[in-house]
Amino acid sequence: MEVSRAIADLEEVRTRLAAVQRFRGLSGGAAFASGIAAIVSGAIQAASIPSPVSAADGTRYITIWIACLACSLAVNYGAIVLWLGRHWSVRSRVELKTVGMTILPSVVAGGLFTAAFVARGELGLLPGTWCLCYALGLIASRAMAPPGIGWVAALFAASGTALLFAPGINALAWWVMPATFGIGQIVIGILVSRDAALETAR
Repeated sequence: MEVSRAIADLEEVRTRLAAVQRFRGLSGGAAFASGIAAIVSGAIQAASIPSPVSAADGTRYITIWIACLACSLAVNYGAIVLWLGRHWSVRSRVELKTVGMTILPSVVAGGLFTAAFVARGELGLLPGTWCLCYALGLIASRAMAPPGIGWVAALFAASGTALLFAPGINALAWWVMPATFGIGQIVIGILVSRDAALETAR
């Protein structure tokens, strides 16, 4: 019984330590590539459906940005898998579990909101909702991310609020996602790369 309790206590200590330590599996290059993918996707939208108006336009809009999301997820999680392959340990597993559980609620919420708004034909609410959900994920995981992520999260939250409530804004316009996720991901990539360089120099 005492051994089992000691093991449980040790696991809790590891989890708490991981929550206040940086997650080194983040890739600045992957985040930067995700930002470029968003900018390229915006260019594709600009060339085909700059401001969606019909149901068919809405379907193409969703297709473009779901494809962009899939590309970003593949790049970022692929980078994490490669990092785990090189740094597999008890600590890395605990860090991965902690950061995964931290951002999971915002990911699930974003998916549910997307499905609900698509089903109701309220596509104009999607960009603002995506920004707010991403902001919540960044805020929740900021203890494991480089300094400056809190400011990026605040900008995502402000952008999401503006897109949801500011009158006269066409949230589905081609430039919205590149200006939010594109630039935001590039900034995150810079922050992660700078933090990794500082850590290497120590």
